[in-house]
Amino acid sequence: MIEFSAQELSGLQNYKFLTGSVIPRPIAWITTKDPTTQVVNAAPFSYFNVVSSQPPLVSLSINRAQGLAKDTARNLLAQKEGVIHIVNEDVLAIMNQTAASLPPEISELEQQPVTLIPSQQVEVPSIQEAAIRLEVRVHQYVPVTDQNQRIVSDLFILEVLHYAFDPAIFSAERQYILPEKLDPIARLAGNTYANLGDTFDIRRPY
Repeated sequence: MIEFSAQELSGLQNYKFLTGSVIPRPIAWITTKDPTTQVVNAAPFSYFNVVSSQPPLVSLSINRAQGLAKDTARNLLAQKEGVIHIVNEDVLAIMNQTAASLPPEISELEQQPVTLIPSQQVEVPSIQEAAIRLEVRVHQYVPVTDQNQRIVSDLFILEVLHYAFDPAIFSAERQYILPEKLDPIARLAGNTYANLGDTFDIRRPY
């Protein structure tokens, strides 16, 4: 084995080792809204997963840049709600464009071929082209600090209030999402992404 002590590594090395090891990661493409300017922000984050099903909770961690909270984190703290969109190939190129760092007063969706539609239970609009939309509100916020007590990441536990599924990826009879129809995109390291690929079943022991 090739081994390293994490305490002796640079931040870049830790980032490379973590994002290269914890793969594949689902992508939360989230819209939020600045309650003052009403600008709708959209950004993708891959530090994202399920926390609980009762209540329905997901986690979203947003790393700070030079100690400053990103627009999405500021909007979630101020507005307390957003919409998470699950990414597949249909929206991958647009999602990638929204990863650009823009001033808060400019929406990442301004020049993108997407349709913003009203959500059902939150004021933040949804992206119509996404096959899955999760309307969420802030359930818990945790400022994550380093050894010097500086905030390095904004961790949100978000409660899912409403689900919207494209009929093409959903079995109404089984009440089941069809993964092969959704074909979600996963984040790897660097600029690399992955499709779902082959799937297989293994029975769990009882």
